[in-house]
Amino acid sequence: MNLSPIWHDAPRGSLFNVRFVVCACVLAFVSTAGVRGQDNPLDKVHVPPPATTNPGTGAPAGVDAPAATGAGRAKPGSLIRMNVDMVLVPITVTDPMNRLVTGLEQEDFQLFENNGEQKIRTFAAEDAPVSIGIIFDLSGSMTSKLIRAREAILQFIKTANPEDEFFVIGFNDRPELIEDFTNSVEDIQARLATVRSGHRTALLDAIYYGVAKMKEAKHERKALLVVSDGGDNRSRYTEGEVRSQVRESDVEIYSIGIFDPYAATPEERTGPILLNELCEETGGRLFRVDDVSEMSDIAEKISTELRNQYVIGYTPKNMSRDGKWRKVKVRLNPPSGLPPLTVHARTGYYAPLQ
Repeated sequence: MNLSPIWHDAPRGSLFNVRFVVCACVLAFVSTAGVRGQDNPLDKVHVPPPATTNPGTGAPAGVDAPAATGAGRAKPGSLIRMNVDMVLVPITVTDPMNRLVTGLEQEDFQLFENNGEQKIRTFAAEDAPVSIGIIFDLSGSMTSKLIRAREAILQFIKTANPEDEFFVIGFNDRPELIEDFTNSVEDIQARLATVRSGHRTALLDAIYYGVAKMKEAKHERKALLVVSDGGDNRSRYTEGEVRSQVRESDVEIYSIGIFDPYAATPEERTGPILLNELCEETGGRLFRVDDVSEMSDIAEKISTELRNQYVIGYTPKNMSRDGKWRKVKVRLNPPSGLPPLTVHARTGYYAPLQ
């Protein structure tokens, strides 16, 4: 197998090819003006405990119902899920220059659940459609960055898979749905043109709303793209509640962070840490913006990652239906001669209860 590096045309040299394809993810931008009269789920939704089950399945939230007897092959493009026979894990691999690495084979990966090695049964890399929520910060501090942020969101959508679907949530004092699920760039562009910035930042509420909205998604792969410049100072939901909800979901989170290195408040200083931790736990990534003129390039890079993703599947050795959290770890053993590589993957899942 020829493992010579191949360079691909991509934004800012973002692909490093070994032979096939890798990468992935998501997150979302938000906005606040021009809501179409939908009720705000924050007035209705409450954080479920870890043992909460999906309606009609008996499985924990974010987990598939038991598969029929004989199910043996994972469906490529799915996010990490647990049914009777198979767990599917999406994976992104990057090099020391933060470029996507493509061309790795199944034998280059090892997978562990609760420190016990699992046998990889399926391996795939394809551009499957994604349901994407854009979480757009419209607080007062975004006023000078609003135009660039709009442009970045539109660039992200234009370079996505044509079959992807999107919704847009805007937030300042509270999150509101700007545009419901659609694949029309023109509709989203028209709605974004109406938004205005102001007031404070309910970031946690917006992420909670976005994950809850994903229950209406039609695609199995789901992601949020969060665009924000600071920490939370207005939310009703706590950090712990949002972490629990994210952990129980099958939604990957990507963020574009426009952070002030001289932030004056504790919320602004801890905002980047919170977003980074949420992204990493779901297998996504946080991209920091040093120059707002680079936002469109970063958005396109995230879109490229979502279109290039490894998905590996395994049958757990522990088939107990105990509803407990199972840690997942992906280890990479790449061919010799490659630089050190980094794996981005979800950190675990809840086993089914029945």
